[in-house]
Formats: sequence, C-alpha cells, structure tokens
Amino acid sequence: MNPFRRSPFVIAATILVYFFLYAPIVGLVLYSFNASRTNVKFEGIIPAFSERVVMDGSLVKSSPCGPFHWYCDLAKNDDVLEAAGNTLKIAITATILSTIIGTMAALALQRYDFKLKLFSQVSLYIPIVIPEIVMGIGALTLFSQLFQFLNSTLNLSGDARLSLGIVTVTVSHIAFMIPFVTLVVQARLQGFDKSFEEAAMDLGADEWTTFRRVTFPMILPGVLSGALLAFTLSLDDFVITFFTNGPGSTTLPIYVYGLLRRIITPQVNALSTIWILVVFIAVLSLQLIQNRTEKA
Repeated sequence: MNPFRRSPFVIAATILVYFFLYAPIVGLVLYSFNASRTNVKFEGIIPAFSERVVMDGSLVKSSPCGPFHWYCDLAKNDDVLEAAGNTLKIAITATILSTIIGTMAALALQRYDFKLKLFSQVSLYIPIVIPEIVMGIGALTLFSQLFQFLNSTLNLSGDARLSLGIVTVTVSHIAFMIPFVTLVVQARLQGFDKSFEEAAMDLGADEWTTFRRVTFPMILPGVLSGALLAFTLSLDDFVITFFTNGPGSTTLPIYVYGLLRRIITPQVNALSTIWILVVFIAVLSLQLIQNRTEKA
C-alpha cells in the first residue's frame, strides 16, 4: 500500500466533514453583512457608499462603514464593550487560577499515594460528566445560602451586602475548569521520567529549583494545553454563568441570549463573528506558544 496515495473516498469524506463543521460559521459571517434589519432572509449585502437603499420595500440607510455597518454599531455600543470586558476578565482570571490549582493537583495525584487518592481521582470526572445546568443550580444554591448567612451574621447592608456578580461567576468557572486542567496535565505526567529530577537534586538543586528548572519546562506543553482548554470553556460558557451572574457581570453569551429573545438581527451575527475571530486568534496564539515549547 502506498502511504502517499490519496483515496477519493477519503478526500470526499474530509470535504464533507469540514463543510459540516464550518458551513454554519460561513453562513453566520455572510448574514452579518445582511442589508435587512431582520435576519429572516438574506436581502443582499449593504452597499458601500450610498445615501439610502430600498430592498423588498424595506428602507435601509447605509453609513460610511458600508458593509461593516453592523460592526460599527457594535463598536459604539457600551453594553457590548462591557460584556466583552467582563468575559475576558472572567476568562483570564479563571484560567490562571484553575491552571495553577489543576497543575498542583495533577502533580499530587501522580506522585503521592494517600488514602483518598482513588476518591480524589474519581471525583475529578463528576464536574465533567454531570450536566452543566446541575452545576449551575448547585452553585446558585451554594452562593445564595452562603451570602444569606454572612449578610445576616455580619449585619451587612447596602453596598457592603454580598450578592452575585463577577466574583461568583469567576469562582464557578474555576470550579468546573480545574478537573479539565488536572486531567490534561496528569496525562502529560504519565510519560514523565523522574530520573531528570533525581539527577538535578543529586547535583545540589533543592525541590523548588528542580521544579522550576526541570519539571515545569518538561510539563509546560501539558500545562498550556490545559490552560487553552480552560480558556475556551470559560469564554463560551452560558449555563453556569446564567445562574451565577448578577448586576454588572453580564458576559457576551448572556448578552447574545438577551438579544435573541427579542429578534435575530445582523448585529447578533456581527457580534458572533467578532467573537469567533477573537477566540481563533487566542487559540492560535496559545497553539504557537505550545509548539515552540515542545520544540525547545
């Protein structure tokens, strides 16, 4: 069998798979330039420079932005910018903390034996397996009861009163992201050769120096993979965020859901297109960093 020969069936199957995956995204991007204010049907792309355009009896005023009319509207929308800022702040904070905790948990589970090791290992799969709505309701119940107890015990009132917000969303994201990071780093540690650490300590390095100069660089690709997975999960999470957010903590998925409850407009498609581009750039950047660390 010639390994360089490409079967037409394999090529056709590959094309169908990629079409199935990316056709909705291409349609979403195309409809973000729709001239109609209601995104029910495609009525043509917004002209580049004209005073007013009539299509199917509907009056559409074009702007200097031309086909990027809806994107310009998003740039002027303070609610969109606030939601995007909240999403990035929550994702970055939750990714950093969950990566640190998950990496430490993976090292502990891989290196040490203790009585509850089997229980700890099995419990990592519970947040992954159970539906997100169950975790969302559980987190909401926990925060509600905890805040009610603290507010009544400490006599907190007004602005000092504890309530749902960005902090609760971030903590909830960290809780369900830790198992993903731990399992990814633990998989990287499966083939780790401890003789490198032993050689470093024989040469006089202490435990911290050994970890910083030997262990961490060797497991860094796994740590970056876990961080990348956690970052993407936090960016597009809706269910858990929906139950744990409060005033001033609206994220982009929650904002888009609010828009969809009224009417689907090209503005929603434009916002989704921008977000897809942001996620793609973030994933590509982390992937390039991971490839460089593996080559090093």
